[in-house]
Amino acid sequence: MDPIVPEGCLAAARGWPGRPIDTARLRLRRLVPDDAEAVTRLLDDWDVARNTSNIPFPYDRQTADEFIAKVESESAIGRAVVFAVEDRLERQLLGCVGSSIEDGRAEIGYWFGRAAWGRGYASEALARCLRLLFDNFSIDAAWASVLPENKASRRVLDKAGFVFEQSRRIDLPARGVAADLDFVVLARADWEKARRRRPILLVAAAALVDVDGRVLLAQRPPGKSMAGQWEFPGGKLQTGETPEVALVRELREELGIDVSESCLAPLAFASHDYDSFHLLMPLYACRQWQGAPRPREGQRLAWVMPARLTDYPMPPADLPLVAQLRDWL
Repeated sequence: MDPIVPEGCLAAARGWPGRPIDTARLRLRRLVPDDAEAVTRLLDDWDVARNTSNIPFPYDRQTADEFIAKVESESAIGRAVVFAVEDRLERQLLGCVGSSIEDGRAEIGYWFGRAAWGRGYASEALARCLRLLFDNFSIDAAWASVLPENKASRRVLDKAGFVFEQSRRIDLPARGVAADLDFVVLARADWEKARRRRPILLVAAAALVDVDGRVLLAQRPPGKSMAGQWEFPGGKLQTGETPEVALVRELREELGIDVSESCLAPLAFASHDYDSFHLLMPLYACRQWQGAPRPREGQRLAWVMPARLTDYPMPPADLPLVAQLRDWL
């Protein structure tokens, strides 16, 4: 009997078609030849290369070109999934994360330039890569190897749910030596169990529309998650609050304006997976309020015409709401 070929939505959920994938702070996209210069700059650093088993040092442009070509060829036949990881705001290459896939198991690998260390980027990128592999490639397990002295990388793997399996002595061609490596594994059942434990965060947001048809956006201040990104004002629901009550409170606290619940018109909602939590966010439209909006929590404000909303980098959960808001306006 011929195998059943997935069609429609089911087919779309298989593999990776190559479209960029956004996380809270990062964009995971294809590695392309134009990345060779940045790859060379980031990897021609002994402090980066010494903690890896396959990255040579010194690292030159030809090696970068060969690496990108290899990734492209192995990705084309479904043997690898490798992402270039860049900052969503600056659009600068930070590193790479990905895997090779064989017999239902995925070998995980990643590296990041020195400037990206200590900021949680590796954990954020790895979590999204794992979700793609388990969901879209239906792998049974993911595994990785790490030098015991590479404590930072081991913490990233521990946070992702990997557990120690064994230590083995392995030849490291790029180093010209052999070394004991720790092998860690993440089984599908354990990944799914952790996924079921992630919290659901309820947030209410408002599209404040002035008499000129402009929409108010607020920029997340330094020190907050997703700092620098623009969003619709609002905030988390407290215990016992309805979305409307929470939004009235948040708009008063954040912007110093008074809004009546009757002035909030339900418009759309976002349901977005941030890997560490799932966000549910109803968006309300509002044209009437008392007082002039002022930033009271260190944020910046901008009144934006609907056609220009996409010029402002937003959290992934807010982006789908823009088109719905435009249609409503």
